[in-house]
Amino acid sequence: MKSANHTAVSGFLLLGLSEDPEVQPLLFGLFLSMYLVTVLGNLLIILAVISDSHLHIPMYFFLSNLSFVDISFTSTTVPKMLVNIQTENRAISYTGCLTQVYFFLVFICMDNLLLTVMAYDRFVAICHPLYYMVIMNPRLCGLLILLSFFISIMNALLQSLMVLHLSFCTDLEIPHFFCELAQILKLACSDTLINNILVYLVTSLLGVVPLSGIIFSYIRIFSSILRIPSTGGKYKAFSTCGSHLSVVSLFYGTCAGVYLSFAATLSSRRRAVASVMYTVVTPMMNPFIYSLRNRDMKGALRKLTSVIPSCF
Repeated sequence: MKSANHTAVSGFLLLGLSEDPEVQPLLFGLFLSMYLVTVLGNLLIILAVISDSHLHIPMYFFLSNLSFVDISFTSTTVPKMLVNIQTENRAISYTGCLTQVYFFLVFICMDNLLLTVMAYDRFVAICHPLYYMVIMNPRLCGLLILLSFFISIMNALLQSLMVLHLSFCTDLEIPHFFCELAQILKLACSDTLINNILVYLVTSLLGVVPLSGIIFSYIRIFSSILRIPSTGGKYKAFSTCGSHLSVVSLFYGTCAGVYLSFAATLSSRRRAVASVMYTVVTPMMNPFIYSLRNRDMKGALRKLTSVIPSCF
């Protein structure tokens, strides 16, 4: 294929999930509905935490940040997909594509690190309850959030800058509904060895280390719960981390499914469909998991929804 320098590339074509014209209205309605539910659900979580003084503790502080990241994560990909379907124009500019790659990497990494921080918060709350407010003080909570953002931004910036050195071929079709880094590297005509090594290295580091921290935290948590003599005490302790464990399982489960689909001999279009699970479905499900399984959150949401109508 003919090579072209990256400065000459005007843009890419996002092929989406399907090229069938009859399916496009269904996809538009489905993804618009999921996007609105995601934004509304996570926004309600944020407002509930801000408005209810009983939720001004580290656990809900981290949850509100997770909700903000989920809104941003979904907003990086879905609106562009909806515009493409509505206008019947699959084009995305070179700058727009790299911008989407950057913010996608920022928010997926931030999501991952926040889940790890929340696991540590649950570890301290259950294993060291008497020192919880001393250890998880506002200064440490703020530093953990800032550190997570810093790592996420540096990772995304490094990988995005590495793409700038690539040259691309005339075939600029991306078989996905957003600009995924792995798909962009496949379109490059220049050597992508360093890029691929960096992707695997960062994925291993930012995937294995946080997951190991979560597993270690829950091993200690379950060990502490089993030492509680009463059944009611065990249930109460487990209920405080049940929602987080469900979200962790959903996030890592769907990410692992997509990774395995890349390793398997699945078509690019099928991998794009599989990636919908962690890019759209997981952020949409998080508010339901935390609100349905958490009594304090349900109470705060009930108060909030009763106050909102009176404001209009």
